[in-house]
Amino acid sequence: MPVITLPDGSEKPFDAPVSIHEVALSIGPGLAKAALAGRVDGTLVDTSHIIEKDAELAIITGRDDDGLEVIRHSCAHLMAQAVQQLFPTAQVTIGPVVEDGFYYDFAYERPFTPEDLEAIEKKMAEIAKADLAVERSLMSRADAVALFEGMGEKYKVELLESIPSEEDLSFYKQGDFLDLCRGPHIPSTGKSGSFKLTKVAGAYWRGDSRNDMLQRIYGTAWADKKALKAYLHRLEEAEKRDHRKLGKRLDLFHTQEEAPGMVFWHPKGWQIWQIIEQYIREVQNANGYLEIKTPQLVDMSLWEASGHADKFGDDMFSVNTDNRLYAIKPMNCPCHVQVYNQGLKSYRELPLRLAEFGSCHRNEPSGTLQGTMRVRAFVQDDAHIFCAEEQIHSEVITFIDILKEVYRDFGFDEIIIKLSTRPEQRVGSDEVWDKSEATLAQALDAKGLEYEILPGEGAFYGPKIEFSLKDCLGRVWQCGTMQVDFSMPGRLDAQYVAEDGSRQEPVMLHRAMLGSFERFIGILTEQFAGEMPPWLAPVQAVVMNITDSQADYCLDAINTLNSKGFRVESDLRNEKIGFKIREHTMQKVPYLLVVGDREVENGQIAVRARNGDDLGVMSVDEFSELLTGSIEKKGRTG
Repeated sequence: MPVITLPDGSEKPFDAPVSIHEVALSIGPGLAKAALAGRVDGTLVDTSHIIEKDAELAIITGRDDDGLEVIRHSCAHLMAQAVQQLFPTAQVTIGPVVEDGFYYDFAYERPFTPEDLEAIEKKMAEIAKADLAVERSLMSRADAVALFEGMGEKYKVELLESIPSEEDLSFYKQGDFLDLCRGPHIPSTGKSGSFKLTKVAGAYWRGDSRNDMLQRIYGTAWADKKALKAYLHRLEEAEKRDHRKLGKRLDLFHTQEEAPGMVFWHPKGWQIWQIIEQYIREVQNANGYLEIKTPQLVDMSLWEASGHADKFGDDMFSVNTDNRLYAIKPMNCPCHVQVYNQGLKSYRELPLRLAEFGSCHRNEPSGTLQGTMRVRAFVQDDAHIFCAEEQIHSEVITFIDILKEVYRDFGFDEIIIKLSTRPEQRVGSDEVWDKSEATLAQALDAKGLEYEILPGEGAFYGPKIEFSLKDCLGRVWQCGTMQVDFSMPGRLDAQYVAEDGSRQEPVMLHRAMLGSFERFIGILTEQFAGEMPPWLAPVQAVVMNITDSQADYCLDAINTLNSKGFRVESDLRNEKIGFKIREHTMQKVPYLLVVGDREVENGQIAVRARNGDDLGVMSVDEFSELLTGSIEKKGRTG
């Protein structure tokens, strides 16, 4: 007689073992119809799952994140079934859930076309409409191998043979389609929600370039048509905001095959970079940081001592010269310890905050490179705080306060915080990890901040707080970090003289606000769709004449504005003023200043905003005040 405890604390007793569907039906037919899965004592299971003893149960519907994941997982199976019905010789491999959707990898003799995707999506809709029951079953390894070998599914056979012998093998069947899967899945294909296939790409079997190249079909799925439509709209907006397209159109940067994963910055893009760098430098100077610069090439022995060679050796570029092996710096921390170690420090000198706009290189896989978002050469706004253990709490809290103000200046008000704890492969004792994790958690709690714990996602040397930004399209970008490291200072012989005269190892706090400059500028470009706020805009205003007779006045206005430190250009071409306005509007210039005979006569300029607003006529000094106010506001929304 199981007693089921529901999320609201109420209890429902049953006279015999009961399925999740039956529990939902006992609550109401509407819930039974909407139920997609259940969570029993924390484990996600099918609605057909039988509960035989007392348990806590949550009924999962399309309104839940878990329900959405079940829909997407089931849509991967739906797509695989449709593919095999349309292309019987196609072999299925794996089909997991990914962010906002799903994919499935197929082996097929020719590339899938856009027309194929349309046909597959249509067939998926037909199978969904048929409302086929989705049934779970168990099978022995021998029987499963024999079955899939008979079906010619060599990839499934390889998967089966790689699963540990002690694990149960579960399968899901819908109509004539059977797939190896842990589940759970929706009760029937009619509950597949609303879906759309988005693209096809190449993918190596099991992610290994030595294996066969497969075809990966991506799709997205949502609980209803409204949610799908909203997502597709976000995709369209994201396409318009693609930093790679805007970077080319606005002449900010480019990449090319001769330097994969490395960025060629053009004058306008480099202007944005310099503005950001100087801003971060001023913030750091105001908060007690000392800026340093460390070498690009460092003997491999340092990376071996720090532990990075063992952990990241495959991602490091190296060079042999003078019978020595050097690494091109993949990160800055071991080099900062070398600066700290020059001269024995006293406790009175702590905390010592060393900052560097550090240029790093990592051998990222070529298939992951993307514009400025994922690169091999990048610059971090990196800093390391060497402090005593009792100073950690205040340093973390101060950093959080600084970070929130910095993000507001860039127009980001919503910060998502996660605490990543000890990974399986790590250095340091459990006692040290307990202390490190507790210190970070206490700082977050002291600030009253909500955060999610990510078990096992910390760095190999210490736990970290991750600060992510949510942009205008709801996308989340992980940028800032704060990490506590009790291990590296000792590994690299860092010490200080404590108040009692003893030699102690400092704690090392690794922190960054933006992450990499390349990636952050890409994020800003997409956040603002290229329309940088005036303080970041490479060109803040353009002065345009209507006829040649106003040219001298325009040049005087430009000289006045540039002398005040503004970034102002002229457009004195013999073109119609409407053409000039359109062109500079497309270039996202914040202010367009028009000068005709009347403006010259009155000593004024006509001011337009890039969004088309007519701000009226004003003197050059009045415009200076307007622009100064816009710059001082930075990117803040309020």
